[in-house]
Amino acid sequence: MRSIQKLSLLLAPFALLILFTSMIVKPKKIIFFGDSITQMGVAPGGYVNLIGKALDPSKYEVIGAGIGGNKVYDLYLRMEQDVLVKKPDLVVIYIGVNDVWHKQSAHTGTDYDKFILFYQALINKIQAGGAKVVLCTPAVIGEKKNGANEMDADLDKYSAAIRELAVKNKLPICDLRGLFKAYGAQNNPSDLAKGILTTDGVHLNDKGNQTLAEALLPLLK
Repeated sequence: MRSIQKLSLLLAPFALLILFTSMIVKPKKIIFFGDSITQMGVAPGGYVNLIGKALDPSKYEVIGAGIGGNKVYDLYLRMEQDVLVKKPDLVVIYIGVNDVWHKQSAHTGTDYDKFILFYQALINKIQAGGAKVVLCTPAVIGEKKNGANEMDADLDKYSAAIRELAVKNKLPICDLRGLFKAYGAQNNPSDLAKGILTTDGVHLNDKGNQTLAEALLPLLK
């Protein structure tokens, strides 16, 4: 009997340690998956960096997975290595600018039908891995108002496709296209092509990063 009591006393600390370990809640892992806008977003003052600072680090782990020049099929090809193996709880997909922009600038953009197919494939595979998904529409390629930028029509078309995918898959969406257009209408009286929310018509300045971070934060908690 005494041997059993001694054994129980010896094992008690280990049992408490196992119980305590099981009670520790792992931080929610969020991956931002995209192109150069996201790649730059991890730098100080970037939108990924700002989101990481705004969230409790004991409850959230924030990871940027952006690569410059990427299009939707690039994301699909590197999804396993850069996203799925990290076992995220939530993946924010922010892609589309290069799919439109590079159609004209380098003739390597993504046809509309293929864009939708690859985007849906991204959603399917991420969800199959157990993660939730948040979609984003591409914001701007030029900040002039009233459809005056050369690629506005295509950007509107691709953004509409992402909105439809969000409805179809019952996913939350951060409609940056609508947000940036509305902001420009109120804050770009000189009809500038850049310098309102971007540095060059595409990549975000400090105000653009702040605007994006504030728009995304409610969808991450």
